[in-house]
This record gives sequence, structure tokens and C-alpha cells, in this order.
Amino acid sequence: MKRTILKYWLKCFFLLLLSGFLQTVLWAQDTTTTTKSTSVDVTKSNTGSEWMSSPWVWVIGGAIFILLLVALLSGRNRDTTVRSDRTTVTKTIERDTDV
Repeated sequence: MKRTILKYWLKCFFLLLLSGFLQTVLWAQDTTTTTKSTSVDVTKSNTGSEWMSSPWVWVIGGAIFILLLVALLSGRNRDTTVRSDRTTVTKTIERDTDV
């Protein structure tokens, strides 16, 4: 019993130690002591390569997605109504040994 409790506390201690070490490493990566300044000239050229950033592309894509989703979901409803029209026949057999 004492060994089990000791193993449990050792696992907790090592987990605490590991998480503290990991937190220190992550905190050290977050702080920076050097600063760099860069200047970037941004010019916009309308060459057609930014077609994905146009809002009309997203609107048309969303509309197509919704239409496909509606078509797929309505197809499932038709299948279930056709299957519910089937009749199920159950037969019971009575034998002389059952009576």
C-alpha cells in the first residue's frame, strides 16, 4: 500500500516538474530582447491572381455548397418514404410439440 502511494506521489512530482520545465521553455520563447525594424513597400496590382480574396467568389462558393447540401439531404428523405411503403409479412408456425 505504501509503495502504491509513493509511486503516485512520485508521478505527481515528476509531472509537476515536467510541466514547470515546459512552461519555462515556452515562456522563454515568448520574450524577445532584440527588435528589428523593416520597411516593406506594398503595391497592389490587379493581375487577377487574388481571385480568392474577392467576396463574390466566396458568395458563389457558399451558394453552391448550400445547394449541394440541400440536394443531398432531400435525396435521403425520398429514400425513406419509398422504403416505408413496403409491407412486412410475419408468419407463425404452430407445431404439435409447441401445444
